[in-house]
Amino acid sequence: MRSIWSGLARRAEGPGEIAGDVLRLIALICIPIAGIGWGPLGVVSLAFVSAAMVLPRVLHVRPALDLSFGLIALVSVWSSVTDLYVTVRWWDIPMHFLMNGLAAVIAVLLFVRLHLIADPQRLPRPVLAAVLVTTAFGLGLAVVWEVFEWFGKNFIDDDIYVDYRDTIGDLVWGGLGSALGGLALPVLAPRSQPLAAPAETA
Repeated sequence: MRSIWSGLARRAEGPGEIAGDVLRLIALICIPIAGIGWGPLGVVSLAFVSAAMVLPRVLHVRPALDLSFGLIALVSVWSSVTDLYVTVRWWDIPMHFLMNGLAAVIAVLLFVRLHLIADPQRLPRPVLAAVLVTTAFGLGLAVVWEVFEWFGKNFIDDDIYVDYRDTIGDLVWGGLGSALGGLALPVLAPRSQPLAAPAETA
């Protein structure tokens, strides 16, 4: 837990990490802009994404993963807020594929760091374990997002597009993106340390 807080408080190292912090600042600035232009749902969506974008910094992931996650997260949430998914019907396919895959990788790294799950790379079949675990996390996150859309449509804004076929398609593409994220997990993991420290022996 101490390493997580130190990751949040540490200074940015190099242009990649500085760029990641700039993206996080942009996300914060977007919160009131979304509220002014698109109402409370825009505020909630941008606030949620802004909080999620802090996780790569906490986990001290590679700058490429940090920047990819932050950029895709901002594009994805603004696509939702501005109804781009409705006007360009195919646009949600690459967004769910990429966003779910990156979010699943971040979630796995976080849970391993918190010692809530085993490090897939230390299991007997690391590649298969990484794919299975990351896909499971990705599907779980996809379900949470679809529930959020359902909640938004029923209790915040009835104009939110929710459709059975669209929901199933989002889950499928999100799962495929997460499986790819699992294959790439060894490359995307932090450079400075393994996913989880080896257990101490007496």
